[in-house]
Amino acid sequence: MHTPLKDFLEIPYDKLEEMNLKAKEDAEKLSSQQLEKKYIDWLKKEKRIKAVTLLFSDIEGRLHMLDYDKKFLLDSLSNLTFDGSSIRGFTPQHESDLRLEVDWSSIRWMPADIFGPGKVIFFATVLNRDRTPYISDFRGRLKAYTAELKKKEGITAFAAPEIEGFVVDGENAEQRYQENGGFKLISTGGYYHSLPMDRLRVFIDTAAEAQRAMGFKNEKDHPEVAPSQFEMNFSYAEVVRAADNVQLYKLISRQVARNMGLTATFLPKPFTGINGSGMHTNFSLGKGGKNIFHDPKGEEGLSKIAWDFVLKLLNHAPEICLIINSSVNSYRRLDPHFEAPNQIKVSAIDRGSMIRIPVANEKTARIELRSVAPDANPYLVLFTMLKTGFNGKKLEKDESKRDRVRFLSDNIYDAIALCKASKFVSDAIGEESKEKFIKFKQAAADRSPKALGGLIKNSEVVYHHEVTNQLLWNNF
Repeated sequence: MHTPLKDFLEIPYDKLEEMNLKAKEDAEKLSSQQLEKKYIDWLKKEKRIKAVTLLFSDIEGRLHMLDYDKKFLLDSLSNLTFDGSSIRGFTPQHESDLRLEVDWSSIRWMPADIFGPGKVIFFATVLNRDRTPYISDFRGRLKAYTAELKKKEGITAFAAPEIEGFVVDGENAEQRYQENGGFKLISTGGYYHSLPMDRLRVFIDTAAEAQRAMGFKNEKDHPEVAPSQFEMNFSYAEVVRAADNVQLYKLISRQVARNMGLTATFLPKPFTGINGSGMHTNFSLGKGGKNIFHDPKGEEGLSKIAWDFVLKLLNHAPEICLIINSSVNSYRRLDPHFEAPNQIKVSAIDRGSMIRIPVANEKTARIELRSVAPDANPYLVLFTMLKTGFNGKKLEKDESKRDRVRFLSDNIYDAIALCKASKFVSDAIGEESKEKFIKFKQAAADRSPKALGGLIKNSEVVYHHEVTNQLLWNNF
């Protein structure tokens, strides 16, 4: 009779959801010191943990993971280091050592059937050797900025990104784009044309179940307008957790697709001729338990502070376009023939507008920034939105003149030039981070033809920041 040799932690989905939602509640009411003690004690007692996974993101938004032996992690919490020179967009080789500091409020227990048994994950803050915050870790910067906002103003920022993607046939289909001659759809349906057990629906069901188990509080899950396209909507959250959810959403989607012999891609426009994918970012502010974006007497039910945010985002839209559309491929999506949100204006009904005002009530009043691409760095996007809304300059309207519709850049070269020349972006994210970010965007742009043309080029896929690796990059 066979006796299993390994006894690693596996938690049923209903229990997982309960634990992850309880952890979210604890993160909102316990201090960082209390959380640290709680989870260190739990790790010491739980014998079935084989590894603790720490997550962090580079400046372009690519997710990185390090697995630590539990005992080693607990013994080395004050000295968790890694080689930053191996991460694109981090430190140069001569100053490569960086530190990781566990964010104890970010714990998630993972579905064992998707990620393997015996693991628990935390997000981590990246620090310099001297333990000062690392300038290119925008999760850390977003967390620090929102903590200061809460302390000084009593304001909490909330977001609910709606992330679209495509599922295509075959494993590693992005890396094999050239040899396969493009992507192959797995479904020719759209919103209402997915049978309950076809591959797209099975993928959506499996990924959504995992998200619910990890505390996402999903609201609806469905195929999107384009064939083989999906979207799984989850509840709003404080902005750092919302951005964490974006990274985990993409990780779950990729892993579930891989387990099915497929690829989940978040290229904004993997196919010409059909709708692309966006990451519509719903955003609001709360204070004293109330939604301060709501005003029943305000225009479209929004308060003055909400309209200030809108007018500042519109004014600085050309400069921040590179941050919210950060790849060569993302400028294919900003096409007015496919509900593209490329017009620098606000509207309650026009889906071609950069900002939409959804129908809402006191609880749900918000603005929806529709022009964000799904491959953008969610921490950098939300950090920039906050900096723009609080520190930007409002778009002034001249009532004596007819408004002239402005448009977002339709290619990455123009977006780079506008971002490079912007003092506002330098002040908002820092000159060093701005230069570093632009350097990587320019390198990707230089590897693709300047004119997008009608056909998707191999280079805009394989040199995409979420796809490329050392082998592909160095083949240029």
